[in-house]
Amino acid sequence: MTSLKWKTIIATAAVAGLGSLAIAAAPTQAASPVHTASATRGGTAVPDLTPRQLAELPLTDRHLTRHERRNLAVVLRDYYVAEGDHIDVPTFVNSFAKDGVFNDMVAGQAYRGDALGTVLPYMKSLFSDVHRDLKRITVNGDVVSIELSIDGTFDGQLQTPAGVVKGNGNRVAAPTADFWYLHDGKVEQFNCFVGYSKMYSDMGVKWDWAGAVGKN
Repeated sequence: MTSLKWKTIIATAAVAGLGSLAIAAAPTQAASPVHTASATRGGTAVPDLTPRQLAELPLTDRHLTRHERRNLAVVLRDYYVAEGDHIDVPTFVNSFAKDGVFNDMVAGQAYRGDALGTVLPYMKSLFSDVHRDLKRITVNGDVVSIELSIDGTFDGQLQTPAGVVKGNGNRVAAPTADFWYLHDGKVEQFNCFVGYSKMYSDMGVKWDWAGAVGKN
């Protein structure tokens, strides 16, 4: 599977009516619009992924219920609007429940309410072309688990306690595991485990082991 395929799938899902995003696939990425399910959640029609579209995704189990397909569509839309060339913060934020939370598990930070709107811009400030390469997707009821890589070019700036690390054009591929917990079509909890050690190494940031030893 290429990343282009799932991006095309969720672009058509957006056109079909999931959320406020309205982006059509480019002519070279043509795909049939996702059929909109008759049921609605929160007054918004939830599009259903077709068997053909599901076949393009790296699913561990393709026998999904309609409920699971709808949950997957919500998650895929959130990845789509997090892409560096068309970030859509309002759509990402609105996918969360009123008390929904994004947990950066490795950094130990939680984002709720208005703070959810800072998540996507921060990653883009580091990697203007940030992209999530989805490698394995498992859907189990209201839980969507994904193995992925956060890829991009380090062309921004990283704020650190020692000062600013300026972008150097290095390519970054950070191994990541995401766990999405949904209810009634909304994200209640999103737990993200990013391989920061690999990310920083790719960016050219070296750990100061000698300095750490000297403090003992």
